[in-house]
Amino acid sequence: MSCKCDAKCRFPLRVIADGHSCYNSPVEKTNISNKKIAVGVSGGVDSAVSAYLLKEQGYDITGVYMQCWEARADGCKADEERKDAVEVCAHLGIKFVYLDFIEQYKTKVIEYFYKEYASGRTPNPDIMCNKEIKFGLFLDWAMNNGFNAIATGHYARVTEKDGKFHLFKGIDSSKDQSYFLYPLNQAQLSKAIFPVGAMYKEEVRELGKEAGLHNFDKPDSVGICFIGEVDIKEFLKKKLEVKEGDVLDVEGNVIGKHEGVWFYTIGQRHGFKLDIYTGLPMYVVGKNVERNQLFVGPTKEVLRNEFLVEDLHWIANVPELPLTCGVRIRHLGEIYAAVLDETNKVALADPVFGVAPGQSAVFYLGDECLGGGIIAG
Repeated sequence: MSCKCDAKCRFPLRVIADGHSCYNSPVEKTNISNKKIAVGVSGGVDSAVSAYLLKEQGYDITGVYMQCWEARADGCKADEERKDAVEVCAHLGIKFVYLDFIEQYKTKVIEYFYKEYASGRTPNPDIMCNKEIKFGLFLDWAMNNGFNAIATGHYARVTEKDGKFHLFKGIDSSKDQSYFLYPLNQAQLSKAIFPVGAMYKEEVRELGKEAGLHNFDKPDSVGICFIGEVDIKEFLKKKLEVKEGDVLDVEGNVIGKHEGVWFYTIGQRHGFKLDIYTGLPMYVVGKNVERNQLFVGPTKEVLRNEFLVEDLHWIANVPELPLTCGVRIRHLGEIYAAVLDETNKVALADPVFGVAPGQSAVFYLGDECLGGGIIAG
C-alpha cells in the first residue's frame, strides 16, 4: 500500500475516515503527539513493530508484558515470550514493565470458557480476553499510571468521525482481527492504537528486519490467547468429566456413543463413535446437555438459513433495523450476506455450515465492524 503524503513513508499506521494517514503523517501526530503510550509487547513481531513505529514518531513508549498463564503449563511459553519481549524493549531502548494477570485471567476468561462448554455452547476465549484483559485490566492499569493510550499488535484500524470512534478490518485480510475486538466500547477505542492495522504481514516482518528486531521472522502464535496451541478436548477434561452418552441421528435413533456433549461443537465430524454405518459423513448437529445426548447428521443437517443472537453490542452507532449487512461467525471466516431484524434474528442469503451457539456473530458494512453478539441458537 503506497503512501500518498510522503514518498519516503512505506508503512502506514492507520487510514482515517476522510483520507490517508501514515505512521509519520502530521495528521496522525496531531492526534496523539506528546503522549505516553503503553505498548502491549507479547514477544511477537507484530507488537514489537508496533512499539518501534511509535518510538520512531517520538512518543514516550513503555513496553508492557502481560503474563496470564503459568509458564510451561499446557504448553504455555510465557518464559520464552517474556524473554523475547525484554529483548525487544532493550533493543528499542524503551522501558519494560511486567504485569501478572494470571489469577484474573483464570477468573475472567478461563472460568467463562469452562462454564460455556459445560452448558453445551462453544465460546471464544480470545474475544473475552481482549475485552477483559487487554482492553480491561491492561487499559485500566495504563490509565492509572499516567499513560494516555495503549497500543497492541492487532490487525485492525480505528478512525474517529463525527465524535465517534469506528472499528475497521485490518488491511491484511489474512490477518484481520476485528472479529476479536467487536465488544470494545467508545471509551476503550478512544485509547486504543493499532500501529500495524494498515500494514500487510510481509511489510511488518520486513520492517522488523530493517529495524534489527531479533524476532522479525518468529512464527505467529496460535491457539488460546496467552496460553497457546492446546488440545481443546484435553484442556476441557481438566474441569469437565468424561461421561459416556448416546449419539442419535436426527430421527432420534441411537447409533453410537460419545464422551460427553460438552466436548463437541456444532459441525464437528470426529471424536464420537458410530455403531451404524450411514454411508455419509456425519457431523454434530445438536446437543441435549441434560440428557447428555449428541445428535449427528449429514451435511445438509448442519446448514442453517437463520439463527438468533443475544447480548448485542454496537461499537459506534445503533443501526436501524432491519439491517442489511455482512456477518462473520468465526475468526477469519467468510463474511456472509445477511439481514438482522428487530427480533435479533439473522437471516442468511445462503445456507451456512456450522453455526455454533456460544460463538460470536460479528456484523460488517464494507470494511467497518459495526458490532456483534453471541449466537443463541
